[in-house]
Parts: sequence; C-alpha cells; structure tokens
Amino acid sequence: MPNSSIRPNPTEETLNKYDYLVFATADFMADFAVYDEVSDTYHLEPPLIPAQEHWDRETTENPPFELAYWHWGLSIAQKWKERLQEGPDEKWEEVRTKIKAPVSMDSVYLGIGNAPDSYSDPENMRDHPMALGTYGMLPLWEKVDTAIMRNTLDLIMKNWNWEHTWGWDYSMVAMCATRLNEPEIALEALLMDVQKNTYLNNGHNYQDDRLKIYLPGNGGFLKTIALMCAGWEGCEIKNPGFPSDGTWDVKWENLNPDF
Repeated sequence: MPNSSIRPNPTEETLNKYDYLVFATADFMADFAVYDEVSDTYHLEPPLIPAQEHWDRETTENPPFELAYWHWGLSIAQKWKERLQEGPDEKWEEVRTKIKAPVSMDSVYLGIGNAPDSYSDPENMRDHPMALGTYGMLPLWEKVDTAIMRNTLDLIMKNWNWEHTWGWDYSMVAMCATRLNEPEIALEALLMDVQKNTYLNNGHNYQDDRLKIYLPGNGGFLKTIALMCAGWEGCEIKNPGFPSDGTWDVKWENLNPDF
C-alpha cells in the first residue's frame, strides 16, 4: 500500500503518514534474513510460510517470490528515506544487496529453494504458482533471469494443477507473461476456464459454495488489466498485455504505469 499511495499523492504528508509502517517493516525484514558466511548472502529460513502455502513451514527455505519481495521491500524503504531527505539504513542495504538469488534447476525456478521435486511431484504443483510472482507482481530484479522465468512460465502453464488454484493466481500469471512480452499467454491465463476464475453478475469472484466472495481475485484482475494497458516504468510497448496484430482495440485512461 505505501508505494501505491505515493504515486497519486506524492506529498510530504503521504511520506510522513506511512514512514513508521515502512520503516518498521524494513527493520523486521532485515532482522529476519539469516546471513550465510560461506556464500556471503542472506537467506530466508524456517519457520516460514511462503505465499504458496502448502509447503511445510518448518522446512521451507528461500522461496523465490519472497526473496524478490525482500529485495523490493527494502528498496522501497530506502527510497522512502531518500524522499524524506534521510540517509540510507546500512543494515537494510546490507540485506537488500546480499539477499540470495532465487534457486533454479534444469533452467526453471524452483517452488522453494530446497525442493528439487518442485515439478516432479504433482503435490507441489498446486496452490499459488508463486515462482511466477517473482517477476510479474514485482518488477525485474537483477538477480532474476528472464530466460529462466520464461521457461518456468511455460512449464507451469502446461503442467500446473489449475483446479487447485485461487482467483488471483490467473492474474498473477498474466502479469508475469505480460512483463515477459508474451501477451497471448497473458490473455490465456487471465481468461482461464476454471471454476475459481468465475465472476458473478454482481462482480464477485466466485470460488465455491463456501467462498462466494473473493476480493483478492477482483483486486488482482484490476491490477493486471492496468499493467497490461499502461505498462510499467521503462516499458516502451504500447498496451503490452495485448497482441499487436489488430485483434484487440484497447482504450484506457487515467492509469499510472506500474513500478
């Protein structure tokens, strides 16, 4: 929320309203990461529940989305200090620059860093396909290889158990495909024909009879459409989430590029 708030309201009032929240979060993130002397990197170690929640909290290490989020979150905190004309925090910067890169194997990113069976065990290909959130929900991090991410996108699209996903997953995948300049895949993901991608006449993202209202699905859809239309900082492609072959006539207004 803090980063999205500063864009439409880039004022000192906004900075002061959220500085405690941003800085306290950054203090926790820097403290939670564990330093490894051998590799001179910081790791995310258990107990840890990643966004792909089915992994064991007592053994999960270095989930890729969370590693990227640590880097992004600490970057935002440092930027917040800069906007307030304060000096950078040394501890935040130490962790930010030395956080471990996402782990890959066979040219795809693993679901978590210590799960070589991420894609060979069907039980691991359900819930949120969060490896794709690493570049999609978040901007490109220099430690993320876009070729490996594209391979991961292809593998997940072909093999994931889509019946065991949730309403915002399709948007997340579409954001990753959009940033990878794969608009056809973005639309395929966004419009996927599965129950949890159902929208009722009243606009609610229906999951099942137990959960007929699922606002993360609505929010994810709106954020994705904005990204597919307005792009992001540094994006030079017009309407990057839609094919440029004339099959789509896209019009939009009053959207800010993503980060």
